[in-house]
Amino acid sequence: MSALASYRFRKMNGLGNEIVVVDMRHEPQVITAADIRAAAAGVRFDQMMVLYPGRVPETDAFVRIYNTDGSEAGACGNGMRCVADIVFKEAGKPVLTFETKAGRINCWPGERPQVSTVDMGTPRFGWDEIPLAEECGDTRAIALQIGPLDAPVLQSPSAVNMGNPHAVFWVEDVEAYDLARLGPTLETHPMFPERANISLAVVRSPGHLVVRTWERGAGLTKACGSAACAAAVAAARTGRAQRKLTVTLPGGDLLIEWRLSDGHVLMTGPVEYEFEGQFEADLLAQQGVA
Repeated sequence: MSALASYRFRKMNGLGNEIVVVDMRHEPQVITAADIRAAAAGVRFDQMMVLYPGRVPETDAFVRIYNTDGSEAGACGNGMRCVADIVFKEAGKPVLTFETKAGRINCWPGERPQVSTVDMGTPRFGWDEIPLAEECGDTRAIALQIGPLDAPVLQSPSAVNMGNPHAVFWVEDVEAYDLARLGPTLETHPMFPERANISLAVVRSPGHLVVRTWERGAGLTKACGSAACAAAVAAARTGRAQRKLTVTLPGGDLLIEWRLSDGHVLMTGPVEYEFEGQFEADLLAQQGVA
């Protein structure tokens, strides 16, 4: 029987990034990729955030993050804000600390309800940390292009790991490209052995970026928090923008700061609650996993 059968969930979103939160802190279950794919057939989401008991005393929960194709992600900034809002309401603490596959993440409540700040940690730039398939001396612009050699459609993206691998292509208009067509090809390009999130970014001013993202394992998304962080960091690293700026995504705005004092990336933004539900065993059975 599926580990998700009859489990309750909360459907939320962060700027349109569709999130399902499942709390397994009291009854932990092992979830398979097939479980995730079956659940996605009944409830639309970009990521599922599953809360498990904290593995060390000073953490509030261990969070596993799944894409709709069943693959596991290391980071999801919008999803972490959803998780944080739930736990803030029950714990009444000024700071929360979560464990994830990518490391520990601290969260603070914002000045308004359902707004919070997530510390996404430090970006990684080494070619083997992103990772890339071959050595690259400068990941601010890697040797990758799509289209004819003499007239590439996209080329020389900035590469960075923000808990997940990211490639950021600098363009003049993020709407001028068929990202639904280009995204799958670039996500699975041989340059990215663990696949990659693919973003198009344009600099409106030193304090403002506009970004669209094809999300690894999920597809086109209205908002990807780790991609917004990756684009902001890459913009500052290449001299295109300042270290604190607004990133506009199709779903709305995030405030991103690449903190100079310790190199951590802070992301601030809102969440919304949509509805609560329960994974129906019959539906999961139709997908062959209940």
